[in-house]
Amino acid sequence: MSLGTLIYTWFFGNFVGSDELSNKYYCNSKDFQDKKSKRWVIFYGKVEATKIPPHWHAWLHKSIESPPINYKHKYEWQKDHQPNVTGTIDAYHPTTQPFSKSKLNLDEKEYEKWNP
Repeated sequence: MSLGTLIYTWFFGNFVGSDELSNKYYCNSKDFQDKKSKRWVIFYGKVEATKIPPHWHAWLHKSIESPPINYKHKYEWQKDHQPNVTGTIDAYHPTTQPFSKSKLNLDEKEYEKWNP
């Protein structure tokens, strides 16, 4: 978030709601369903676009009119949104890769030292 976004939010931003990751969503119109209004997000913590859940993404890009304030999954097979963790310690690595959590245990040796 830049200083300009902070000032614009302070003067013109109307708080719409927040998501489960504590991101805050704003609009510059009192009518949150107005298609001509500007919509933006203030991220909680690190600015990462994958932290926006799909239902809020749809509202930000004006695919849906009303903000998903009390969003619930429509189907039981739907899962909660998770941000992209690539490049972090929580990233997935197959067991054959050196960075796999099963390979990080340095006490285990996969070989025996050869003595001539």
